[in-house]
Amino acid sequence: MSGSYTVEDIQVLRGLDPVRKRPGMYIGGTGQEGLHQLVWEILDNSVDEALNGHCSSIKVMLYRDGGIGVEDNGRGIPVEKHPATGKNSVETIFCNLHAGGKFDDDAYKVAGGLHGVGASVVNALSESMIVEVKRDGFRHVQNFSRGKALFPMRKTEVVKGTGTKVIFLPDHEIFPESTFSIDIIRERLRTKAFLVAGLKITLSDETEGIKESFLYPGGITDFLQDLVRGRPLIDSQPFYYKYENDVRLEMVMAWTSDTSSRILSFVNSIPTPGGGTHETGFRNGITRALRNYIEKRNGLPKGVKGVSAEDVREGLVAILSVYLHGGNLEFQGQTKERLNSSAAMQVEPLVRTAFETWLHQNPTQAAAITNRILLAAQARTASRAARDEINRKAATRRLTLPGKLADCSSTSRDATELFIVEGDSAGGSSKQARDRKFQAILPLRGKILNVEQASLEKLKSNKEIQSLVQSIGTGTGHAFDYSRLRYGKIVINTDADVDGHHIATLLLTFFYRHLPELVRRGHVYLAMPPLYRIRIGSGKKTAIRYVFSDEEKDRLLKRSNGKELEIQRFKGLGEMDAATLKSTTMDPASRNILRIGLGNEAKTDEIVDTLMGKDVRKRFSYIKEHAREIKDLDI
Repeated sequence: MSGSYTVEDIQVLRGLDPVRKRPGMYIGGTGQEGLHQLVWEILDNSVDEALNGHCSSIKVMLYRDGGIGVEDNGRGIPVEKHPATGKNSVETIFCNLHAGGKFDDDAYKVAGGLHGVGASVVNALSESMIVEVKRDGFRHVQNFSRGKALFPMRKTEVVKGTGTKVIFLPDHEIFPESTFSIDIIRERLRTKAFLVAGLKITLSDETEGIKESFLYPGGITDFLQDLVRGRPLIDSQPFYYKYENDVRLEMVMAWTSDTSSRILSFVNSIPTPGGGTHETGFRNGITRALRNYIEKRNGLPKGVKGVSAEDVREGLVAILSVYLHGGNLEFQGQTKERLNSSAAMQVEPLVRTAFETWLHQNPTQAAAITNRILLAAQARTASRAARDEINRKAATRRLTLPGKLADCSSTSRDATELFIVEGDSAGGSSKQARDRKFQAILPLRGKILNVEQASLEKLKSNKEIQSLVQSIGTGTGHAFDYSRLRYGKIVINTDADVDGHHIATLLLTFFYRHLPELVRRGHVYLAMPPLYRIRIGSGKKTAIRYVFSDEEKDRLLKRSNGKELEIQRFKGLGEMDAATLKSTTMDPASRNILRIGLGNEAKTDEIVDTLMGKDVRKRFSYIKEHAREIKDLDI
């Protein structure tokens, strides 16, 4: 790098070059989340057809070559020449940023894809793409690669019906790991089918020979029953409400005896895990409705000064689905994880009025719900009093942290990271590789306790578990206090071998069972340390590549056939020098980490209980049932 800075250093990126240069700006990153964001961008275009009444069936196909296809029976993309570009409309949409039919309400009243960016971004980041359109009695086909059209559109055979099919293969130059997860895709497709009642979505996988269909006539009411399966409701009648005017709103909710809550929000069928104005309005609406009802009917029990939003949310399972017109819709970022639209402020008065009216009209159900909430308020009051007493006694003492914790210097929670590593060797390497300003290291000795089988007394007496809890700062169970969380990211960083995977599984079980709110709020991550270091070539043409799986290694070796190769497998983090560990695993600028989230909690409960619980018969049956799915066994 020279010290000069001249006009020659100024680059002007044209067309889709900005997408390939900075893919993270458009899809959030090049890890698993970014890879699957490509699928969501194409899928959402098909779902938009269904939302506007033009599509009843969507098919998603996983192919043997690693590609994926999405096909719908919607209206089909127009194929005529576009006057602004001189190209056909398909090429215009797939080769130009901000080109599409969703900038006004003429073609789509509601839509998830609004920026005219998704289709072209997927094209830019795909090694190959084929777009097929059934329209005007013919099939029209065009091929693309890395953002460019390879051939003019071809009109092929005569066909019946209409629709669009997009097949693409992610670019291995962009994505270090380009294998789609059928589990992640399956969960998203199920959710879409729940949200759009009557829409049939079919998933097939050529490699595994799998074919599944999702169709839910009951829509989000079926969704709620799926979420609470295995957990008894406080009242058997969930509250369902639907409103259609300038804002379309659909919601359903119920309370369970669990202490945890789960609120899923969506805008135009797009999941919004970051919440936003619509979810804030929903939370405020139900809280104020319950406060008003309690004040009018029962009043507050002795010792309880008020009902908090936290009391209302305890045990709550809810689904909120809002639909806004394009002109009223504003997301935070292209990945649309949080809604910023001020139009969604209408949600609060709508929810408050409807729910309060329902409470007065259904006194039996209302009594069950309010009793549940008042018990939560009493427990919170008692817990607060006990915690305040402990705090007063400890006010003159320093915060006690484990001696093995190498803390960071920053006190900003959101900007800091805690890396949980296995053993002193990995701990030593990680301490050298970290940025002391914002990265803390906690080495744990051996495999931690399996909390799924352990008693509460054993949990409290386990030194490794207690070191972890003290480092995180929130406490567990009734003593859990989210405001005391000390780190914005908690990263499980274990070796890329069988023992490392086992330790990671034990830690994830602990977080899921005893700190689930940290998982729901997106604070828990898995590091992705490389499995191999591969030197390709020699002399000045030497290139070093780090790969994260045997499949990725095999693909790289196939592409590097005939070149001099040196392959090193890392047996553990302690084997890596500090520079390698930093660049591959810890440096935010170059690492890949996976954020852990909760999709289907009922299914998660079942899997955790089966794999980690005391019943050996369940585990044996599961292994026997899934044994054929194991391709490579590392023992």
